[in-house]
Amino acid sequence: MDRAQLLLVGLPLLLFCSDIFNLFSPPPSKPGAPHHHHHQPDSQPLIQQQHPSLEFPTQKSSGIGFGNTVSIDFCASCSYRGTAVTMKNMLESQFPGINVALANYPPTLPKRMLSKLVPVLQFGVIGIIVGGEQIFPRLGFAAPPQWYYSMRANRFGSMASTWLLGNFIQSFLQSSGAFEVYCNGEPVFSKLKENRFPGEIELKELVARRISSSRVIDGF
Repeated sequence: MDRAQLLLVGLPLLLFCSDIFNLFSPPPSKPGAPHHHHHQPDSQPLIQQQHPSLEFPTQKSSGIGFGNTVSIDFCASCSYRGTAVTMKNMLESQFPGINVALANYPPTLPKRMLSKLVPVLQFGVIGIIVGGEQIFPRLGFAAPPQWYYSMRANRFGSMASTWLLGNFIQSFLQSSGAFEVYCNGEPVFSKLKENRFPGEIELKELVARRISSSRVIDGF
């Protein structure tokens, strides 16, 4: 093998070995950037000028409804709370500074007393359906009445009907159906008299009229 052949064979082998060596050798580290030390001049303290804060009077003290109170007494068991909250938000937005209070309007005293007796009757009827054969002899009856056997024949249906009917009667006795609106202690609207709810525009005008009359009276 002459020199030309050795050169032709050895040169590719040398390049191949060089590539293998460069492939497995770690990459050279990058030269770090030179650090320049800058001497910052001594910073003089900055004097911040404090501007006096401007205080603006709140709108609540000068709102059109400031000093006035609206009371909405509604029937809580009649699901009137949503309507009362809607009217409250409307009045507070239309008359800034006004105080709107929500309260429950209870039913009359006889209805409240009767509503307390309904659960007692419910459990009494259910107890008779379950153990009437032992209860009636203790009460002095020789045999249970005929209606007891009719209810006993469909025991679960009779107990469910007693429970549902008792709840309906109790809900009716606890409801007053009221939605009464007062402004500064004076009646503005009464659902018990009108048999309807007030409209938002109507209630706004009624309250505005009452506030205006109160200002006129206070002015004199």
